[in-house]
Amino acid sequence: MKKNFFDLMQSLDRRWIYLMVALAIVMPLIIPFNSKTYVTEPTENVYKKIDSFSGRKDRAILMCFSHDASTMAELFPMEVAILRHCFEKKVQVLTICFMPQAKPLMDYAINTAKEDYNVQSGVDYLSFGYKPWSLFLPILLGMGDDIGKAVETDDQGRKVENLPIMKEISNYNEMNLVIDFAASAAVYSWIIYARARFGANVAAGITAVMAADNYPYLQSGQLVGMLSGLKGAAEYEKLVDVFATHRDEYGNPDPREFSKEVIKSTWIKLSDIENRKYKTARIGMNAQTVAHVMIIIFIILGNIGYFVSRKKKKAS
Repeated sequence: MKKNFFDLMQSLDRRWIYLMVALAIVMPLIIPFNSKTYVTEPTENVYKKIDSFSGRKDRAILMCFSHDASTMAELFPMEVAILRHCFEKKVQVLTICFMPQAKPLMDYAINTAKEDYNVQSGVDYLSFGYKPWSLFLPILLGMGDDIGKAVETDDQGRKVENLPIMKEISNYNEMNLVIDFAASAAVYSWIIYARARFGANVAAGITAVMAADNYPYLQSGQLVGMLSGLKGAAEYEKLVDVFATHRDEYGNPDPREFSKEVIKSTWIKLSDIENRKYKTARIGMNAQTVAHVMIIIFIILGNIGYFVSRKKKKAS
């Protein structure tokens, strides 16, 4: 008996399905295409808070790297995008980690972002380096009084309080945004102590699976903003390209003021962005989207095929 389409789908060797899904993931990574990136309010809030520190020597942000290489695909692009934003808009950045596995990732993010900028360690940015987990709470609380005493030396062994970047930065009053990048509940400690005790602004850069756990803190105002997974990283990449690194018709820097209307009306081609490292998340979202659509199609066809086959068996 001649098989129909659904019978063929039911008997299809699963290795062909795996091959098609693999191609759906790989091809968009090799040949990027343009898709619409919708920016959500939690991501916007992080961007606007950082942007408000532009050019100020009495303001800085602290980026805490609380993850290892297993979650690098989701968190690394948002870290690079934020560092790029800071270097472009002259926002002072401090970085720290309490996991030895996070130290090379922190260095890699800084080195990746600063390649196109004339920034100097100790002047425009400062890495406190790796600090043992046993010092996490003493450092977190100590920063509320005096950062220079809480973290005495940076990752190069220099005295923190003597560095130019710390001239007008003393505690959470000036280091007025902490962003924790994690695949765990690490951000809660910043909320409990830095936010509740010292009034510091806290934001989160988290994996997509952690988003639901953090939304209550976002809704209560304990988090000023949040970047969720690869989608959040793609949104931030777009904001940086639309506003912070915008160029005029002659190619000169022409940063724009934040505007929802500009976001909606601006279409950025991935091919127009010269450096691929600054579009990692958007390319990844393309691959993720194609793979998800293909899997949904397979599920729908598989279910239709099952019911068609069952109906034929009953009829016979």
